[in-house]
Amino acid sequence: MEDTWLARAKRLLALAETGQHFTKDPFDRERYDEIVHIARDMLSDLGQVPLSRINGLISEHTGGYATPSIDIRGAVIRDGHILLVRERSDDKWAMPGGFADIGSSPAENIEREVWEEAGLRVQAQQLYALRHKARHPYPADARDFYKLFFLCDEVGADAPQAGAETSEAAFFAPDALPDLSLTRNLQQDIESALVACRAEQVSTLFD
Repeated sequence: MEDTWLARAKRLLALAETGQHFTKDPFDRERYDEIVHIARDMLSDLGQVPLSRINGLISEHTGGYATPSIDIRGAVIRDGHILLVRERSDDKWAMPGGFADIGSSPAENIEREVWEEAGLRVQAQQLYALRHKARHPYPADARDFYKLFFLCDEVGADAPQAGAETSEAAFFAPDALPDLSLTRNLQQDIESALVACRAEQVSTLFD
């Protein structure tokens, strides 16, 4: 689904940054540095965002062999309704989640995210989908992401409440979803969670 030239620019940048890390030749380093600048300019143009924003995004993930970033989302379903939180950053709704933190397992990451964003204790039960963001109709992104979606069971049945990064938390019927934060989740991600919860999906969806 991602624009071909955006995908190529991201791949070009990844190759150049990997070359920067491994090369021992000063002349090759100069060449890789130039390719990095060209690729970042391309990403800025193709993504229609300021170059300063591109540099800020990319610098968070450099320092070795360039790999995709990891985004983790948790589906918590109660009586056929799915838990969503309203993100303060864009005032739209998403399943709880975010960047995976180093030092924690994927399950630990999503269990913490649900607690911090919605005030609910959960246990991760099933990885129902692993998506390459660029292959699906999310908004274009200069970074490359793998998105992990977990089905989670509640520990207790407390009322959801907002956290530091969210302004609201609530359960929604699948036919009455609010305005979704599409950079974080699509309607198909929620539909897949409901299918998995009904045990109609026997294996993990993956790209």
